[in-house]
Amino acid sequence: MNTLPDLPCYLNGEFTSLKDAKISVLDRGFIFGDGVYEVVPVYGGQPFRFAQHMARLDRSLRELRMANPLTHAQWREIALKLIADFARSTGTSAEKSDQLVYIQVTRGVAMRDHVMPQDIPPTVFVMTNVMKLPTEAQRSQGVACVTADDFRWQKAHIKSVSLLGAVFARQISADAGALETVMFRDGFLSEAAASNVWVVKHGVVMGPPKDHLVLEGIRYGLIEELCRAGGIGFELRRLARSEVFGADELILSSATKEVLPITTLDGQPVGNGRPGPIYAQLHAGYQCAKQEPSP
Repeated sequence: MNTLPDLPCYLNGEFTSLKDAKISVLDRGFIFGDGVYEVVPVYGGQPFRFAQHMARLDRSLRELRMANPLTHAQWREIALKLIADFARSTGTSAEKSDQLVYIQVTRGVAMRDHVMPQDIPPTVFVMTNVMKLPTEAQRSQGVACVTADDFRWQKAHIKSVSLLGAVFARQISADAGALETVMFRDGFLSEAAASNVWVVKHGVVMGPPKDHLVLEGIRYGLIEELCRAGGIGFELRRLARSEVFGADELILSSATKEVLPITTLDGQPVGNGRPGPIYAQLHAGYQCAKQEPSP
């Protein structure tokens, strides 16, 4: 029995519903995880930093030796239609709707073979859903996280649908009753299971460098912009585990978390154990950025 909701989606050139959308069992996304994805936040019916998400989609597809099957304008047109259709299906107006648009492109359908087949049409899928933002308690009190070794592969910069490593990492924190798992590779900070991690020390916001070991979140650029506008120092470099545990503040960032303070790490308080002033400034700047027109 199909229990999926009757919500709108887009699959391979057609608008349909989640309960009716079907792909082949030989789709390489299903067989190999051979594909990439993007998750675009939507505020008041408008995609946020859509151009940056499209640029990252292009980068991920290039890494998989795939061409983008659609233009950025076509992606936006599909997203806007789904945003409006979803709002109508849930009894709200698009202008008042905060959503998450999920975009996925896989290499397509072919007989099972590890070698990348050439000239097959990709599978293109888009859906949207309600965005669940952090609670007021999480923002005002901060969240607890735990740490783990980063056991994932060496191409974390690709936003791949092969997410079993992230699933394992997130389950570590779920089992511990924590919100996220902060990971270290060879003693240096990489990222969390589904978030980037920022270290604040002496008023400077620091994050891991943009390399193949970290997925460059769209908030990388946004946080740098907010720091520049607010006169806050910003630096990307390798950060040792001792620096993370000695931070004045730790902050998570992602599409759904926006920016969120970590106040407990492995049972130890971060800084004074409360959300700090840099977090407060970044959060306020983020809320202002959401109100501005986004390309």
